[in-house]
Amino acid sequence: MGEPGAGSAPGAAPSENERTWGMLAHLAALAGLVMPLIGNVVVPLLIWHSWRNRSAFVGEQALESLNFNISVSIGAVVCGVLTLVFIGFLLGTALFVAWLALTLIAAIKASEGVNYRYPFSLRLVK
Repeated sequence: MGEPGAGSAPGAAPSENERTWGMLAHLAALAGLVMPLIGNVVVPLLIWHSWRNRSAFVGEQALESLNFNISVSIGAVVCGVLTLVFIGFLLGTALFVAWLALTLIAAIKASEGVNYRYPFSLRLVK
């Protein structure tokens, strides 16, 4: 089967290890709950950086998580500014709920070996 941590052949189904790391790439964004606007970007970035050359599946999932969380961070800053006119509280709450739900959906899909793409995400890092 090859060495542990080695990526699958292109086009092959991701291994259990790859599915686990793909799921963790999405769940790692929850570090943003501890370190807002930093943890949700830095941890997926570290996973992407360490896995992008070893596994196409994990690299794609980590990159997807990174881009989504950068997009959410930009949205959070906008909501923070909009709190000056009070609509930011509502938008911020909606953004948080959407972020949490989409992150959990992505983690579940990655654990199933599905290449998940977030529906609302800027593709800033390629």
